[in-house]
Order: sequence, then structure tokens, then C-alpha cells
Amino acid sequence: MTLKLLFAMFVLVIIGTGLYHTLKPLPPGIGYRGAEAPLTDAVLLTDTTIHEANGNTRLDHEIFNEVFRLIGQANRFILVDMFLFNDSKPEGVTHRPLARQLTEALIERKLAIPDIQIVLISDPINTFYGGTTSPWFSQLREAGIQVVETDLNRLRDSNPAWSAWWRVCCQWLGNSASSGWLPNALGGGPATIRSYLTLPNFKANHRKLIVVDDGDQLRGLVTSANPHDGSSRHSNIGLSFTGPAVTSLLESEKAVLTLSRAATGIVDRMIDSSDQNKPFAVPANADTIQVMTESAILSSALDIIESAHSGDHIDMAVFYLSHRRIIHALIEARQRGVQIRVLLDANNDAFGHDKNGIPNRPVAAELVRADIPVRWCRTQGEQCHSKLLIKRTEGNAAEVLLGSANFTRRNLDDLNLETSVHLRAQTTSSVVKKVASFFETCWHQDPGSHTVMSLPYETWADESTLKYWRYRLMEASGLSTF
Repeated sequence: MTLKLLFAMFVLVIIGTGLYHTLKPLPPGIGYRGAEAPLTDAVLLTDTTIHEANGNTRLDHEIFNEVFRLIGQANRFILVDMFLFNDSKPEGVTHRPLARQLTEALIERKLAIPDIQIVLISDPINTFYGGTTSPWFSQLREAGIQVVETDLNRLRDSNPAWSAWWRVCCQWLGNSASSGWLPNALGGGPATIRSYLTLPNFKANHRKLIVVDDGDQLRGLVTSANPHDGSSRHSNIGLSFTGPAVTSLLESEKAVLTLSRAATGIVDRMIDSSDQNKPFAVPANADTIQVMTESAILSSALDIIESAHSGDHIDMAVFYLSHRRIIHALIEARQRGVQIRVLLDANNDAFGHDKNGIPNRPVAAELVRADIPVRWCRTQGEQCHSKLLIKRTEGNAAEVLLGSANFTRRNLDDLNLETSVHLRAQTTSSVVKKVASFFETCWHQDPGSHTVMSLPYETWADESTLKYWRYRLMEASGLSTF
């Protein structure tokens, strides 16, 4: 009887732990929606990987060139929040050493201007959750730069079937960067068992952004691109901008510092001293921008799709599409007569490892049955990594959503940390023109062209009922990496 009682109590502890950490109050500032602000001095940045007919691969990449330019001209302040910041990569293909280049750029600026305030925020996956040492983080800290590894434990658990056990049995053990003995699946030095036990929690600070002083103002850049060598060949998108929305970006980053119990003084001073923090009015019919994080991104995506009418056009290009509310909204919009095109990564490989096509191929089959055209990015080892939603109306108005967030439960339901921007503008604006051109280039399907960028749905079509319900279970339960 005693053993049965102890077992029952243990099961109740596991269940209670799982329920609490799935439903617990969110840290302040999560699901943030900034004020709608004028879109000021905005520049759209794109990374496009082109596989030419002659077998050559051309990288038309702009994003990190602009990141390094912004760092090189900053005099007072730099804040970087980037998810993957390491040099892991598959063998046999040349990659740009982005982790080293970003580290060197930040250190060079600190040496050139010792009084400049620099903050780097990143995800603990770059130290395999404390089981290894990041040489890049070590160099930055030695140079006097504040490095913050985000405290993910305070977020809700996205995979409670595992995390409930982990919180009871293992999180108290901590980790050690000097006692690893297992092969490191993420690259680098040997890893600990504790790192592998932490990995299936499947949560991340998935943000990708930078804020710097740019003359007498602040400039923000929100993107889908990582300073990660293995990601350097991916297609991505980003937006650079000034104006009051940059203050919103800093407010959202202050929330990450706070939940990680890191000092916020530098960010507070930049917010307080910025002219962009003063009250502002949005002129009628002005192009606008809103900064948003986590579940606020879901609300914007649904608003964009659900407000579309017959004759409007919606284009989507995304690495992962699995969120049921977005899928339903797309299907219902198509039933209303909205013209929709969806461009997806085929999820067939990642960093040299084969994948099974989940979630995008089962989702694509569902969309095609609903008369929504789907095409696949023509990748060769790299990823079609943008997260982009565009709506254009018959009245020449446009809305654009872009940033770090894939359209998945983990990215949009306050489980990961994410940052995107929502633009409202005329179709004649330079930003909308370029983003529309980017999508058209990626959608391009002329088989006689030297720049064929996408493949027809039939290339990777997968109508498997078993795979569909496997995706649904993985999406609902959190037993997945998407």
C-alpha cells in the first residue's frame, strides 16, 4: 500500500508540474504589441540563394552586410538578439563564417570606442544549454561586452510530456561546460548527458534583430537570418527602420533581459534618452509599422488573412507552416474568393541531415485540396528560411508581416520568444514593391529560365494519411522541433 501511495503521489506531482508549467502566468512583456508608428526610412533586405542552370550557386545576400555596416558606424549603443550564434555546419560546402564575423565586428567596435554600450542576447542552445563553452561568447565577454543567455525556464513548456519529467528529475542538476564526454550532435566540444536531457524541452529565444545608434537616432533591423555558419546559405528577409517603432523594439527586448534576470540599465537609458520615445501622431494615410512578439504575431497574421476579400491577393513564403488557425484562415479566405499563393520549404533536409517533410508536406496537401496553389523552394541543402505574409487589396493597400516567427504553435502561442513587424502601406511604396518582387522571384516557375527558384507541388507531394495525423499529433502535443 505504501508503494502504491508513493507511486500515486509521484504521478500527481508529474501531472501537476506539467499542467502548471503549461498554463502558468507569462513573464511580463511576452506577447507584446507596440504602438502603430510611422514607417520611417525603411529598407527591405533580402537574402536569395539562386541555383543556376549551369550548376553554379549564386548568393545574393544583403542582410548581414547591412548588420555589419550598422555595427561599424555605431558610436553609443548596440543591442543584438540572435538565436543561432555558432559555427556548426555540414561538411563539403563553403559557408560564410558569420559567427566569427559578428564576433569580430562587435569586438572591433568596442576596441575602437571603449565607452560604447554593447549587449548581446542569445539562446542557450549555443552552449548546448550550459554543457559546452561558446568561444564566441567568451571572446565577447573578455572584451567587456554584456552577453546574456536567455533563461528559457521561465517560459511555458511547449513539450509538457517531456518537460514535466525533466523539471522534477533533472533541472535541479544544473550543467557543466567542463565535464562533457558525449559526442556533440550540435557540433563543438563534448557534451553532457544533462545537455541532451534539456534538448527535448524544445523551446528557444528565436528572435533575430539588432538595434544601434545611427547618427542622432536609433535604427532597428528585424530579420529571419541567424549569425550561424550553417545558415549562411539560406534565403531570408529583413527590414531596417528608424522612428518610434525602434523604441518598441527596445521595450520588447527589455522583457527578455528581465526574464533572464539580466541588467536592463543600458536599455532603459537608451529608451529614456531617445527622441523617438516622445509622443507622436500618425498622419492619415501614412505608411505604418508595428513591432510585435509571440502571440501578438499570431493575431496580426489572422487579422491580415481574415480581413481579405474576394479580389484581394495573399502571398505567403515560410519555412514552417503548421498552425491550425492560420491554415483554417487560409482555406476560408480562399472560399471567399481571395487569390492565395503559398511557397514552402519542402522540409527534406537540414544542415546535412535528411528530414521527412513534416509539417509542410502534409499541410501542403491540405491546402492544395482547398484549391490553394503551393510551390516548393528549389533548395539544394540550404533552407527557404523566410517568414513572410503579404496581402494586397484591390484598393492598392498592402499589409506585410515578416520577422523571426514561423507559422507554428511553438512560434506563435507564447512558447518561443519571437519578434516580427507588421507593415501597412500602399502597394506603390518602395518596401512593398521590393517585398512583392522578392516573392515573385522566389515563386518563379519558368523552366527555361536560368534562375528557376521553385518547383511544382507534385515534386514533393505527399498525400500520406499516416504522415498527416503524425503532424497533427506533433503540432498539438509539442513532440516536435517545429
